[in-house]
Amino acid sequence: MEFKELIKLRRSIRAYKEGVTITGDELRELMLGVQEAPSWANTQTGRYYIVSDPEKCEKVKGMLKGRNAENTKNAAAYIITAFEKGKAGFFRGEAANELGDMWGAYDLGLAGSYLILKARDMGYDSLIMGVRDADALRAEFSIPEDQEIAAVIALGVRESDPAGPKHLDPDVIAKYF
Repeated sequence: MEFKELIKLRRSIRAYKEGVTITGDELRELMLGVQEAPSWANTQTGRYYIVSDPEKCEKVKGMLKGRNAENTKNAAAYIITAFEKGKAGFFRGEAANELGDMWGAYDLGLAGSYLILKARDMGYDSLIMGVRDADALRAEFSIPEDQEIAAVIALGVRESDPAGPKHLDPDVIAKYF
């Protein structure tokens, strides 16, 4: 699929087809795509906790807040994303600038973009959710304290094609010099 088409087709999906499974080989292929994302000094601090077992998926849904559990009730898998603190944006333990650990979050965001675009290229859809119970996720999936949990990404196949969102004009979000 051409990149222009790929970014047009990718949407935040809130209704998934029932009975879809994503194989271990497909999840590994997805992670190989994620590894192509750039990171600060190639620190590669993103960490991914991939949940595809149906019983474990139900546990993840119980840790989502708001409408997220309902919106992803038929998701085939969930990926809990985190980054190792104190590495991206640091030299010898000292923050390289005022952003400090925000570089880890920035790198994880870049990798997340690769993840959702690769998923779409493979025929899967996604929803990135930041409203979740990080403490419960950390306990259930043994996520170390030195990792900052950022989001949970649902994966599956869309039930229908949603309309695209309205975007701001580029002249509103950018200044050209």
